[in-house]
This record gives sequence, structure tokens and C-alpha cells, in this order.
Amino acid sequence: MNYRRTRAVARKEFLHIVRDPRSLIMALAVPLVMLLLFGYALSLDVDRIPTLVYDADQSPQSRELIERFRGSRFFEISASVGEYRTIEASIDRNQCLLALVVPRHYGRKLLSGNEAEVQLLIDGSDSNTASITLGYAEALLQTYAFELRSAALDRGGGGALDASIEPRLRVWYNSELKSKNYIVPGLIAVILMIIASLLTSLTIAREWEAGTMEQLLSTPLRSAELVLGKMVAFFVIGLIDMLVAVGVGVLIFRVPLRGNPIFLLFTGCIFLFGALCWGILLSAMARSQLQAYQMGMLTSFLPAFLLSGFVYAIENMPAIIQVVTYIVPARYFVTIVKGIFLKGIGIEVLWGEVALLLGYAGTVFLLATRKLKQKLA
Repeated sequence: MNYRRTRAVARKEFLHIVRDPRSLIMALAVPLVMLLLFGYALSLDVDRIPTLVYDADQSPQSRELIERFRGSRFFEISASVGEYRTIEASIDRNQCLLALVVPRHYGRKLLSGNEAEVQLLIDGSDSNTASITLGYAEALLQTYAFELRSAALDRGGGGALDASIEPRLRVWYNSELKSKNYIVPGLIAVILMIIASLLTSLTIAREWEAGTMEQLLSTPLRSAELVLGKMVAFFVIGLIDMLVAVGVGVLIFRVPLRGNPIFLLFTGCIFLFGALCWGILLSAMARSQLQAYQMGMLTSFLPAFLLSGFVYAIENMPAIIQVVTYIVPARYFVTIVKGIFLKGIGIEVLWGEVALLLGYAGTVFLLATRKLKQKLA
């Protein structure tokens, strides 16, 4: 491999980027816009649930129960209604997600020691949100029922009702359960994969369309030199994108960076190198920029977004899809980034993911050079 030839190709790509400032601005601005857009818009938090109340009992006991819901940060009582038809209309118009119905004689049954029932009506069109809402409501009602039984035993002289198990919960790594702490680190990996592969997926195809590929064919340039030379300029841009994304995540979204930033930079460079090689491989296989762009979107955006564990847990996917995720490099970098950000772990835990990323980067580099060698031969 000749250093001078590699540097010449790299200089050519740098000049091409500088002469097209709009593309350069887009390459630097798109990751920032995507991070801000997804970071603010994409949220898995379920709180301040719009709630309607239908109190048919109008007793002190029913009002006490309603105040429990009103005092919880997970529920926001928007209105009180007097019939089921109003609840049905509000759910149809997406004006409420939960309705609490307190039937008649609720307070009388409670005071007499009998079982008192309440009804929860939940909009199940979004099954995930409905399940979380149901869990919050059931937990609140169970806690309230335990307090009522304990108070009843105190009044009867039977002593307090002791629970056989007293849970003391402590959430590690994301104690406030903020979805941004989970989404933003994974979003960094997804954006890096998309931008890197799309940046380089057009470079060889552009040479064919511009008619300059024949000039490269007439030079003593080797395929590895061409790959590395074209990659250098885009590697610098991708590295800037990664630093900007990490800075936005830490400074704007306040995601804690508990791990080693140097280790994050090292693994990010490995992942970036593999993603850039993948884009060059696609560009070498395509003869037009449109075809290369479509292949880049199909093989980078969709797998990185859907099959990397960025949003959807891989453990919940069908078995055959879980097997497919093993060939998605973003899966390993998402695990690395979340581990560094939230858990503060390093190579002693993440060595397997780092090794797989190294294998992926080396394999794609060899495939790209071999494909270009066929083109140049």
C-alpha cells in the first residue's frame, strides 16, 4: 500500500466536500436535527395520563379514592362526568385514556367491611400504553386497599395488618426511569450508522456517473488505497457528528455519561470505520447514485432502527428475528453506548461486543476492497 496515493485520494475527496458546502452542511446538520427531533419527540414515558371520573356514589370514601388518583403524578383528572356515554365519546375522540367509575353504594360496602368494587375503563388501541396504565392503576388501588384493611384492623382492636413481604425497591442506572436516558444513547448509534453509510454509499457511484472512474482505472491505484483514501474525509465528518451527538446528549438532554469517554471514542471509531466501509461496498456494487442511496437506506436505517434494540427490546422479538439481529452491527454498538453511558462499564464487560465490531469492520473492509479490485481489474 502506498501512502502517497492514499493521501492523494483523500485530498481529492476533501476538495470535493469543500467545493460542495451544502452537502457538508447537511452532513453536519442532519445528525443534530435528528437527535433533537427524536430526543424530544420520541418518548416512552407514560405519565400525566388523561383521566375521567364518574362518581356515582358521591360519598366521602369515593372522594378519598379519587383524591388518590388526583395526587399521583401518573394520572391527570381532566373532568368529572355523570354517565357512560360521555366516557365513551371522550375515548373515541382520544380525549382520555383512562376512566375511573365508582359505583353506587361503594362507601356503604366499604364501611360495612364488604368487598367494594370500582371499574377502570382503558383505551386499549395502544396496547403498550394501556398495559402500563393498567399497572399504575392496579398498584395504586392495591396500596390503597392495604391501607384501608390496616386502618380497619386498628379500629377493631386487632392490631395493624403486617405484610409478609415489605418490598424496598431501588432502580439502578436510571433511577428516575426517564426514557430519554434510554433513547438518546441508542439514538447516537443509529444516527452514526445512517449518516456514515449514506455518506460513502454515493462516492464510487458518483465516479461512475461523472465518468471519472475510467481515469482511476488507468492509474496504479490499488483497491485498498482507494477505499482508505475515500474514507478519510468522511471519517472526519462522521467523527465530528459523533462528538456533536454525544455533546448534545450530555449537555442538552442531561444523559449521564458514567463510563470512560476515551473508550466510547475508541469503540465509536471502530463502528464508524465499519459503517463507512459498508457504504463504499454498496457504492461499488451500484452504478448509479440513486440505486446506491436506496440500498444504503434499506440496509442501514431500517435494521439500525428496528433490529438494534434501540427502541424495541430484542428479547421480545420472535425467535427468527432475534437470530437476524446478530448480523446487525448497530446491535452491538447500541449495547456498548448504553453500557458506557448508563452503567459506566468498560472493556472488561463489553469485550465481546467490541470483538464483534472489530470482526465486522475487518470483514466489510475486505469485501469492499475485493469488490473494487474486481471493478479496477
